[in-house]
Amino acid sequence: MTRLRIHADKIFDGQQFYEHQVLTIEDGKVLSIDDDTTSVDVVVQGMIAPGFIDLQVNGGGGVLFNDSPSLDNLKTIITAHSQFGTTGMLPTLITDKVEVMAQAADAMALAIKEGVPGILGIHFEGPHLSVAKKGTHVQEYIRAISEAEWQILERKDIGQILVTLAPETVSTDDIHRMVSLGIKVCLGHTNADFKTAQAAMDVGADGYTHLFNAMSSIESRAPGVTGCALLNDQASCGMIIDGHHVDYTTAKLALKTKPQGKVFLVTDAMSTIGTDQTEFSFFDRTVYLNDGRLTSTTGELAGAALDMATAVKNTHLGIGIVLDEAIRMASQYPADYINQGAIRGNLSVGAQADFVILNDQLGVESTWIGGQRVYTK
Repeated sequence: MTRLRIHADKIFDGQQFYEHQVLTIEDGKVLSIDDDTTSVDVVVQGMIAPGFIDLQVNGGGGVLFNDSPSLDNLKTIITAHSQFGTTGMLPTLITDKVEVMAQAADAMALAIKEGVPGILGIHFEGPHLSVAKKGTHVQEYIRAISEAEWQILERKDIGQILVTLAPETVSTDDIHRMVSLGIKVCLGHTNADFKTAQAAMDVGADGYTHLFNAMSSIESRAPGVTGCALLNDQASCGMIIDGHHVDYTTAKLALKTKPQGKVFLVTDAMSTIGTDQTEFSFFDRTVYLNDGRLTSTTGELAGAALDMATAVKNTHLGIGIVLDEAIRMASQYPADYINQGAIRGNLSVGAQADFVILNDQLGVESTWIGGQRVYTK
């Protein structure tokens, strides 16, 4: 039995703030938060907060998951993002050949078996998308679902599976089949009308990928996928708060419309995170980083150069959301969406001791997963 007591200027457990108290960790889980400061192992300045959980992350540390879906690359990606407070993620494979999907699943199975800290499962963003709303996805790989994909989706050794799909390209029977397998189904890269999106919701789809981006917009006589996302209170929506994908005023409107807890932050991060990369190859094109914005040679946004700590800061300072809620949008709410809110996303007694230590500028001083320090500034 290992026990660690950490004294901090401030602790936020996901619900309330504590001043000058001690977080006690035992065997990688939260044992208590108390005011006994006489016997501590570590003293830190700043605020302890629940670690961030990113459900859409394509790469980091100079690698893209698609480029080489391997155990080593998964470790590189989580290591890069841990510098910015991420303690849990769903590495994301965008539309690609089924052979690459299988390689990604194999790599994920190895990571889960090995217990790589922070790797929770996999997000397949595609390949069953709308060509009209493909964004940076490669059109030649967009396709209907086949038995080859089902063999991957039915695996039970790759952690939590999240699938982004366009409901006009996948039948409601197939969406229901995914949900029955425990897969979280998000609508995205879709040009569907409201009725088609609602039909997907009615059979168990319950999420939306990067709200407002790559989906049919809300109009006076055509509410579209965006309207469906905003109308359905039970639906959770990921948002990219980088100042490029969604205007802050538009983000405010979504947060005013959706119930508390139903909007969570994602990065949609590419390989640049944790590096000084300013360009990289992406399938048959090149992506360039300029002023915090990733744009491909074909003109569209190509993911984001965003980390979770910056997303929290943007949400708090840019949009004006109170700090505790901005942190929950990066921790509790994504954990809730993948049905892990009882064990992650907060520092309640019995939860996994995944946390970040933030300074006064909301910069990351250190990151801890399972009570082990994985990053120090």
